[in-house]
Amino acid sequence: MHTFGVMEKRITLLQLEKFVSGVFMAMGCPLDDAAVATRALVAADLRGIDSHGVARLSGYVRLWEAGRINARPEIRILHESPSTAVIDGDGGLGLVVAPWAMKVAIAKAGLAGTGWVAVCNSNHFGIAAHHAMMALDHGMTGMAMTNASAIVAPTFSAERLLGTNPICYAIPAGEEPPFVADFATTTAANGKLEILQRKGADTPDGWLQDAHGKPVNDAHALRNGGALLPLGGDREHGSHKGFALGAIVDILSGVFSGANYGPWVPPFPAYVPMPENQPGRGLGHFLGAMRVDAFRPAEAFRADMDRWIRRFRTARPVTGSEHVIIPGDPERESEAERRVHGIPLLPVVWDDLRTVGEKFGISL
Repeated sequence: MHTFGVMEKRITLLQLEKFVSGVFMAMGCPLDDAAVATRALVAADLRGIDSHGVARLSGYVRLWEAGRINARPEIRILHESPSTAVIDGDGGLGLVVAPWAMKVAIAKAGLAGTGWVAVCNSNHFGIAAHHAMMALDHGMTGMAMTNASAIVAPTFSAERLLGTNPICYAIPAGEEPPFVADFATTTAANGKLEILQRKGADTPDGWLQDAHGKPVNDAHALRNGGALLPLGGDREHGSHKGFALGAIVDILSGVFSGANYGPWVPPFPAYVPMPENQPGRGLGHFLGAMRVDAFRPAEAFRADMDRWIRRFRTARPVTGSEHVIIPGDPERESEAERRVHGIPLLPVVWDDLRTVGEKFGISL
């Protein structure tokens, strides 16, 4: 969970949802799509992933103003089999397209045991966890990943060829909370870099390289031709494995779907020029759902997941640590706290939202 100290302001979930939904409708989104997009976006703030929540709302507005987001997409299936589908998002908000696609994956899993959906012609979809966790409501395991604009240099490269390319797996348990692993395939997500930029702080070692491929700690290095590094940071610490993970996400999301991939993925900032000679359409996602009882009896699976989680929770901790954290624990705790006490917003984010609201005549 990210905390920002005494300078933060807090807003209730209901107030924030009302404001965000109003902005999406002002952009032209139908009421139902605005509600879907709002839930996806605000889910990040609830779960403590502040960099991917309402702090990005103005970015979506600018993409829409630049004609790069279709507020009323006609999402459709281009090709399908009993367990797979390729979906065209028609340039819509990824916050709307990805949940639509995940519903298709869940429906196919209900019939075939598993469902796998590749998406092209979409946009930034927020946090992967929101989409993967949709499967939990159906007693299924969910998976979501997306490619992103190229700000990451592969191992040994001075060029930026990959995005942060996150992956999420959400696995149900029985009495225990679900296992939810949501992570970028870089040493640090771009959102953490943005937070350091707002604080005027340097980055830890292993996050960034400069335009010549040399290690750097300047949080603004991307503006000067630098790049984020794959998970691991350098070859000696396994960056080739992070590179491979990011590449897998890019191939499943872009090459499988017919979306753009590698250095041709559209950038999120509207002021950044679109890459030339794009081979595909828009940004790509890959989503999946797996019915537990397609593998083994659901009750036995849930019992073993509970046993797995409890055993790891009770692992003997290293000196100075309280306990082992199960993936999804910090986000779940953040959501519980923020539903009661409100969602914290940095002053710069608060001011950004007020500016967006004034554009559309909506009060924050």
